[in-house]
Parts: sequence; C-alpha cells; structure tokens
Amino acid sequence: MKKNNNKPLGIQLIENINKSSLSFKTYQVIVLIVTFFAYTSYHANRKTTSIVKQALDPQSLGVGPIFPWQGNSIRKSFRDGWFPFNGPDGTTLLGDLDVAFLFVYAIGMYFSGHVGDRMDLRVFLTAGMLGTGLFTALFGVGYWANIHSFYYYLIIQMIAGLFQSTGWPSVVAVVGNWFGKKKRGLIMGIWNAHTSVGNITGSLVASILLKYGWGWSMVVPGILIAFSGVVVFLLLPVHPESVGCNKDEDEVLLSPGKEEDEVNEQPLLRSRSDREEESCAVGFIEAWKIPGVAPFALCLFFAKLVAYTFLYWLPYYISHTAIDGRYLSNEESGNLSTLFDVGGVIGGILAGYTSDKLGARAITAASFMYCAIPALYLYRSYGHISMTINIILMLIAGVFVNGPYALITTAVSADLGTHSSLKGNSRALATVTAIIDGTGSIGAAVGPFLTGYISADSWNAVFVMLMGSALVAGLFLTRLVVAEVNGKIQEFRSQGSSMSTNLQV
Repeated sequence: MKKNNNKPLGIQLIENINKSSLSFKTYQVIVLIVTFFAYTSYHANRKTTSIVKQALDPQSLGVGPIFPWQGNSIRKSFRDGWFPFNGPDGTTLLGDLDVAFLFVYAIGMYFSGHVGDRMDLRVFLTAGMLGTGLFTALFGVGYWANIHSFYYYLIIQMIAGLFQSTGWPSVVAVVGNWFGKKKRGLIMGIWNAHTSVGNITGSLVASILLKYGWGWSMVVPGILIAFSGVVVFLLLPVHPESVGCNKDEDEVLLSPGKEEDEVNEQPLLRSRSDREEESCAVGFIEAWKIPGVAPFALCLFFAKLVAYTFLYWLPYYISHTAIDGRYLSNEESGNLSTLFDVGGVIGGILAGYTSDKLGARAITAASFMYCAIPALYLYRSYGHISMTINIILMLIAGVFVNGPYALITTAVSADLGTHSSLKGNSRALATVTAIIDGTGSIGAAVGPFLTGYISADSWNAVFVMLMGSALVAGLFLTRLVVAEVNGKIQEFRSQGSSMSTNLQV
C-alpha cells in the first residue's frame, strides 16, 4: 500500500518517541478525542451569546446563587445594559444578531461541505477554528473599545457564523472516514455529546466571567477554540490512508452481509475506473438525490428550529419566568439552562443506541420528535411550580428535543454519506453532512428569529410554534418510517418461514 506523507506533525513526534507506528485502534481513539474537543469548543463559542445577551439587555435582577460554589457576589445586576441592546427594541436587535449568525452559518454550511470534500480537512478545520476564535473575541473587544454600533456586532456575528460553518461537515467526515456502519449510532451518539458538553461549558464559562465584564465571556472562549485549532492541526489524521493505514483493519467495521457489502465493497474487487470514480467528490445536486437525504434534511430543519430556540433563548426565558415565586438572576438562569443539555447528552446516546438495536433510524428519530411535543407542553405548563419540577421537565425535554437532532446530524448523515447508491465513493460525507445540517441550520436561524418577535407578546405562542415544529419534523419522516416498518415485517416473516422450514426438517 502506498503511504501518504501527510501525517500530522504531532503524530510523527509521538511515533518517533515510541519508535513504532501507532495501531489502527489508537488512531481511532485520537480521532474521537480530537474531534470531540474540537466541536465542543465550537459549541462553547456559539453558546456564549445566549448568556451575554442577558447582560446586554437586562430585564430582571438576581435573587441568589443556584449552585453552592457561587457566592452572593455573582448576583451583580446589569441594570444599565449596553446600548443599543438596552433600548425598547433590544430583544428584537438580539434576535437579529442570532438570525444573522445562523443564516450565514446555514448558507456557509453548503459551501463548507463542498470545499471540505475537495481539500485537506485538517487544514480546513484548523482555519475555521482560528477564524471562529478571532471573531468571537472581536465581539468581546467591543466591551473595552466602548463600541455601541449595532452594525459592528452584526458584521462580527455574520463572519463568525461563516467560520463556524466549517466545523460540523469536517468532524463528521473525519469520523465517518475512520468508523464503519456497525454500532455507528451508539458511537456517534456518545461522541455527539460534544454538542451538549460545549453548550454546558460555554454557559458556565460565560456565566462565571460575566461579573468581570461581558467582554471576557466572549474573549476567553475565543482563545480556547483557537488553541483547540492548533491541537487539531498537530494531531488529527483525516483518514486512514493519510497515516498509512488500511480501513479494512477497522475491527468496528461491518460484519459480512449483503447490505453491508453494497456499502463497503472490497477495494481489491473494484475496477480501475471504479477507483478513479471514488476519488471524485460528489456534486451538490447528486448528493441531494441520494435516497433519504431530502426527508432527513427537511426533518432536521424543524428539529433544529426547536433545539436552537432553546439554545439561544432558554436562559432568557428562565430569567423572565418566576419559578416557585421568584425570578432567577442572569447567571443562575444560564447555569440552570445547562440541564437541558445534560438531557441532550442522554437523548443523543439513547437515540443512537435505540436506532442501532432496531436498525431503524427514521422510526427512532420520528418517535423522539413526537414525544417532544408533550414534553414541551409539560415544561411550559408546569415548569414554574418548583425548581425540582422545572429541572425534571427540562431534562425530559432535552432528551426528546436533542435526541433526534443528534442522531440525524451524526449517524444518519454518515450512513447517507456512504449510501449504496454512491458505489463505494467515500468523498461524499462532508457534502451530505453539509446538506442535511445546512438545511437544519436554516431552521435554526428561523426559530430564534421568530422567538425574538413572538416572545414580546406571548411565550405561550412560542411553545405552540415549537410543538408544531416537532410535529412537522416527525411527519417528514413518515415515508421512511413506513418503509422501515414494512422492512421489519418482511424480516420477521422471513425469520418465521426459516424457523418453520427448520422444524419440518
């Protein structure tokens, strides 16, 4: 096998110290760890805005600490706010920042997947992380530079959204390069905890730093993701061939079977023309035509609409809702909101494990979306009664809202990026991932944008919008659910016939 000399410098150094090449399993561990922390830093940077907006547009004062390690000093209020966000249209302006960021992020996602399939993903991902860190920090610089121009923050957020769009297609493509379909749902469900871990980290870091000035809540996460980008450049092997490995060594790859063989043909059995075709990246239109891409992409549009409304507005909602008769401070609200992401971690793992056991991604995703409807209703209706009830209902909502979102953006995207219709072409992962998550990100922009306007009149209307979106998300998978159910019925009938034949013999 021809070895690629494109090994990351950090890998070369480790192998020189060990005086031997690393095993395939070791590379897989490195890939999971590096990509996990890479995307954790992406989401930590994305989450900080939802914490900072409470300081920019203050509406309520704190009452006390919510966690034991937080003293009374954390209750500092930001009653003066930050112009222009502390005016009567402050909530609308903050919503405009969210939609600008997410709109550029969604559009950039389509191009990022296209570019990512055509260049070194390690370099592409590093550039995206450094750019994200720079523009997140520049947002915070506005605090010390005393910048009060709305358009400064708007432009910074838009450019940050463009750099953020490089992350997801890249990390999913890299993980997809190293792991086969067997147990992919469980592995990626656990790995996808980086989304919630990033949200939790971003919330806690931003909340802790708020008392020193909201600028620190942006600058410090920006520095951290830039550092993570350097780690990615030094350690991340993009695919097995880049470090002289053969993917057939993967012990987690598929066991022999008809369906799996269609997806992972043996390289030695392919003709020269097939191998040349595999080296060509799949076009944007061709990727849309892959069976399952369109319905899952449209489902994710509404699933991310719900998830990102919580991501950007949950701390604000909590601080404006009396829980057991009292309003929480900005910092308390930000910290409490992290429990939604804790539920998201559980939901992502549960959805991945369930879909692996059932062998039915659509059934799992649709079931979770339908269960999210009563979960959202209960949280809105009864979350204010007491802190305990609020926490329990928030965890449940996190499970069912983030579960299908995590499943579709990871295992489903990777499955479709190696679909049998691609005839073994592995250079479609980033493009397919970008299409699915890019479409979902448009919904992610629409949700927070509408919430900025609707919440000014009624939070009940916001939750009606979220429940309706969860219903539509599930309905988009109806055709795939029916196909999976029919497949299961035929499978059981086939097993029953085989057992009858064996008994007769």
